[in-house]
Parts: sequence; C-alpha cells; structure tokens
Amino acid sequence: MIQSEDNMPPVTSLQQQEQLAYHYKCILELLGEDVNREGLVKTPERVAKAMQFLVQGYTQSPEEIISSAMFREYYRQMVIVKDIDFYSLCEHHMLPFYGKAHVAYIPNKYITGLSKIARIVDVFARRLQIQERMTMQIKDCLQKTLDPLGVMVVIEAQHMCMQMRGVEKRHSVTTTSDFTGVFRDLKTREEFISLIKNQK
Repeated sequence: MIQSEDNMPPVTSLQQQEQLAYHYKCILELLGEDVNREGLVKTPERVAKAMQFLVQGYTQSPEEIISSAMFREYYRQMVIVKDIDFYSLCEHHMLPFYGKAHVAYIPNKYITGLSKIARIVDVFARRLQIQERMTMQIKDCLQKTLDPLGVMVVIEAQHMCMQMRGVEKRHSVTTTSDFTGVFRDLKTREEFISLIKNQK
C-alpha cells in the first residue's frame, strides 16, 4: 500500500501504476508523439512500472533494515564497506545520477550485517534525491540505529543532468562526504580515505 493524503484511503500499487501510466501518456501527447503507434502503445505502463521500482525507497525503512541484523560484539576498529554501486534520480530534473558509496563506522556495542549497509544505500538512492542529502541520510541512519563511535560516508557520482544537458560535462564526478564522532579526528578520516582509495 502507498501512503496517501490525510483522510484519504491508501492507494494500492496497481492504482498508483495506472495513474502514473495515464499521466505519462499525457506527457507523450504533449511532447507531440503519437501514443497509438506500435512502439509507444505500452510505453506509459512500462515507464510507470520503472518509476515504481526506481523510487521504492519511499516504502522501505532503513532503520528497520539495520535493526533486523544487529549483533552485540566488542569490536572497536573501523568497519568499511566500499564501492557500493547505486543508481538514483536527481530531484531537480528527474535524470539519473549514479556512482559508488563508501561507508565506514567504528562500533561501540553493536555491529550490523555488511549487506545491510549496502541495502540502506539502496533505500536512500531509490528516492528522488540530491547527492548531498543522500550522504547525510546514510550517515544519520547508521549513527541513530547503531550508536557507533563514529560514521563516515563518501559518495562519488556522475550526474546525467550535467552530462546530457546544461553544461554537458561528460566526465565530471561529484564527491560528497559527511562524518560523526571519532571521524572528526583528521587522522581517522585520513585512514578511511586511504583505505577506500587503496585499489588492487
């Protein structure tokens, strides 16, 4: 079920898909296309399904994902999951941006399953996003749920809104970072950066 406005019944996934398809059909017509030609007859439905997949993060709870695999463990060294591929949609133009996320935390009392870190990256990526906010959301989720000694997140991404339109800089890469706790110490941050840049 999809959350709806106050006092309104929830919208089912199928109802949402039908409404999206209707509006995408209207968009194609406004662009001057013949929506009845063979190649476009099913396009509104296909785009609606694609959009539901690409923004499914709205219906998922990253905190629940982390909480489902928390283990008490006395380990106080850096845990890093790097090179996490992600794909997202820029909220300004609804064009893709994609790249890699690198996430580290230093446990206090709890660790989490490594795959859960990759999953929360996906949850936040599968929403209309900006890279800066996504970086902070991943950091905040881990800090709030695990209460570690510190968290650091670095995201490197290419933005199609810069590559396909506007300035059209095809090879530009945007890097964002955010951190908490012990990562405020320069040496700790440098250790993390050194480890994620240490390619085989």
